[in-house]
Amino acid sequence: MQVRDGAGYHSESKAKEYKHVCKRACQRAVDQLKAGALAVEAVAAALVELEDSPFTNAGMGSNLNLSGEIECDASIMDGKSLQYGAVGAISGIKNPVLVANRLLSEAQKGKLSAGRIPPCFLVGLGAHEWAIGHGIPPCPSEKMATKFSLSAYKRNKRKMEVAEEMDTGRNQTKKKRLSAENHSGCLDTVGAVVVDLEGNVAAAVSSGGLAMKHPGRVGQAAHYGCGCWAENACNMNSYSTAVSTSGCGEHLIRTMLARECSAAMQSEDAHQALLEAMQNKFISSPFLASEDRVLGGVIVLRCCRCVEAQQSQNIQGILVEFLWSHTTESMCVGYMSAQDSKAKTHISRLPPGTIPGQSLAIEGGVCRLMSVAE
Repeated sequence: MQVRDGAGYHSESKAKEYKHVCKRACQRAVDQLKAGALAVEAVAAALVELEDSPFTNAGMGSNLNLSGEIECDASIMDGKSLQYGAVGAISGIKNPVLVANRLLSEAQKGKLSAGRIPPCFLVGLGAHEWAIGHGIPPCPSEKMATKFSLSAYKRNKRKMEVAEEMDTGRNQTKKKRLSAENHSGCLDTVGAVVVDLEGNVAAAVSSGGLAMKHPGRVGQAAHYGCGCWAENACNMNSYSTAVSTSGCGEHLIRTMLARECSAAMQSEDAHQALLEAMQNKFISSPFLASEDRVLGGVIVLRCCRCVEAQQSQNIQGILVEFLWSHTTESMCVGYMSAQDSKAKTHISRLPPGTIPGQSLAIEGGVCRLMSVAE
């Protein structure tokens, strides 16, 4: 499984904290998998761990909006059933991913009374009331904010006030710099991708959204095909794929990057396919032609079953490829298999001298999991 503590800017001074929360999330998901949980349950468990950290922009400690309130987005997708659940601009819920996951599981039960179609995506007060009605406890707003998110809100508010006072012509360069500083450090949406012992995949994403966003704004973390995507292998697809995105929600929504990256993973060379998808479908996308900087990142998991003959018996396993790519300054990732004793973490950064939003970094690896006698 693989987790991400956002694409944005990760300072060296907090590198230890970023890596630690990714390790905890990986461990929690793997513990679930070892206990027999399905991928969708494990990916939700990883997201809860990430949402509970004060260092992430998701759940507890999320960015505050213009009104000084926290509104969160989250979604989850099950590659086996292809069901999806999401919430947008929800307040007063500690773990938005649990609401998204409950929407997914409730939808799997079939139609409601009088033949009504169950919802898969709820927003605002309606999402909050639905969550409470389905046993998910509320969290007081004052407990959702942390000292980190409150101090960031005060800093960003001062920056906005300075920018608004500037002369439009003479100080345009400084205004652009202030805007860039604000966005590059506040795009740290969290996400995870998982494959379980049966080869099912799942993906999830959760975010507090852009700092100082307008109340009611819903980012890519809640949108279908934009925040996450998971799809088991089938007759049309040779590989199972799971993708979770991070970055500027408006850029990711307009390009449907999660689904685009998933489709690209059916090519033979996963590394080259992701490189081309990020370049052609994101950085150079005609849908973002008016943007001077295109900010985003993805974590990708691709897997397929493989069989090897060893000592007169066939050994069946799952070959897993995990990759990540981003156009932001950095992205913190963690990954772990059920065979590992502990998670590995890494803060990926753009190559020196490159420009965020115009260049990209891409890395990854391969592992063989869950070998069993066939």
